[in-house]
Amino acid sequence: MSINLPLISVNGILDSAISPLDRGFSYGDGVFETCRYSRGTIPLWNYHRERLSRSAERLKIPLNESLLAQYLDAMLAYLRNANIAHSVVKIILTRGVGGRGYRLPDQIVPTYCIGIFPCTPLQTEQYRNGVAVRICDLRLSQAPALAGMKHLNRLEYILARAEWQDEFAEGLLLDAQGRVVEATVSNLFVVKNNQLYTPDLSAAGVAGVMRRNITEELAPALGLACQIVNMELDFVRGADEIFLCNSVYGIWPVNMLVDDRQSVTATHTSYSSHQITRTLQQQLAHLLGE
Repeated sequence: MSINLPLISVNGILDSAISPLDRGFSYGDGVFETCRYSRGTIPLWNYHRERLSRSAERLKIPLNESLLAQYLDAMLAYLRNANIAHSVVKIILTRGVGGRGYRLPDQIVPTYCIGIFPCTPLQTEQYRNGVAVRICDLRLSQAPALAGMKHLNRLEYILARAEWQDEFAEGLLLDAQGRVVEATVSNLFVVKNNQLYTPDLSAAGVAGVMRRNITEELAPALGLACQIVNMELDFVRGADEIFLCNSVYGIWPVNMLVDDRQSVTATHTSYSSHQITRTLQQQLAHLLGE
């Protein structure tokens, strides 16, 4: 059996359309998860499911986990039957169709949209050889009510990504107080004196699934302590190692941090050591079966 990607289902129906009255379309009223599928399963699915469930609860969207599992299993069956080893699975949950205005509908019938997309191998050039990262001009707004979630409004990240073309792999984002938060599609880790540090995300940013996997599983397995801290840019510059992570591309070592913002004199900070980063990559490749 062969299939053409992307493959999209809406409420369990292939190639169905989303209503223009859907609140996810009209207001960004929803959340999403982007998962890496590997050899028949989504290895970090429990983390994705938990974050989706918590986010839906915070937004007061009634998530039917049994119905979601039914729709997701049907989509993953296409991958298994087509012998596709790796892909990206994106799950979007919205509040569903509602009238004009911000008032919540009296009856909420969520929309479940699942997309399957092509996926690059885990060991890309960026994974193997590391990346250069620039510091973005855009400052993330603080919004504790939304912090941690992958809600559907990504406008700040889109504007940040528009600041460069392809000369950098990622862009580092600061908040209005100048604290480091994350990158546009990644979480950040700093290695200092054989200890991991990652920014506090209680006021802004996305609490990534791979970030959680590293802090709760991969790092403890290596005996590495990990602290969540308010992180200044100078702290990042003075790191022994830094790396980025997300659930699709895994872990990328950072070779260079470039600060070419209009408000500062351009600087370049280089990192040549990736010892702990490489060890974490090996653990992750084993977990993912890649």
